[in-house]
Amino acid sequence: MPLTDSKQSPQEVWEALKEGNQRFTEDRAQRPNADSSRRMSLRDGQSPRVVVLACSDSRSPVELIFDLGLGDAFVIRTAGHIIDNSVLGSLEYAIENLDCNLIVVMGHESCGAVGAAASVINDGQRLPSGFQRTIVEKVSLSALVSRQNGSAEVADYERQHTQETVRQLLASMPALNTKIVEGSLGVVGLYYGIGDGSVEPLVLHGVR
Repeated sequence: MPLTDSKQSPQEVWEALKEGNQRFTEDRAQRPNADSSRRMSLRDGQSPRVVVLACSDSRSPVELIFDLGLGDAFVIRTAGHIIDNSVLGSLEYAIENLDCNLIVVMGHESCGAVGAAASVINDGQRLPSGFQRTIVEKVSLSALVSRQNGSAEVADYERQHTQETVRQLLASMPALNTKIVEGSLGVVGLYYGIGDGSVEPLVLHGVR
């Protein structure tokens, strides 16, 4: 089932994303909604069904991974998909003003931010200076949870950080939990494999 510009159930949006990712991994991408008529129609507004919080890494382009087109996804990208007030404000806008039906948090393989945190925690390297320090500090908290659970592997840090980001979102924005219970919103945490192009579900709220 493709994404539409009209309201869809969280499950319908999730199914569309899974189907798009399968096309991407099988080299059958359709590249929808990318022609001139689509561009013209978007001058009057946007109605994305999904909002995606992903890492800024150039190897994880959201629209390509899910075989989406112009106006299909409201995408927020920060290094290590860390959360701050501007991210929360962007998510709030997508849910309240654009009526998105699904939130996706997408971590990925070989994440530089997680790798930097791992070098601090596992190898004792010094925290970076400047603005990068904030990113590594925030990611390190997730990595420490993974260590407490018995794993110091970087891939496990990456997965744990995605799960922790979902938890932070739900804790910071209580209204999301209400929408999940009502059935108007789903929240998904994913792990993207750069090598094979597939997405691994880690957290599912309001969808299956």
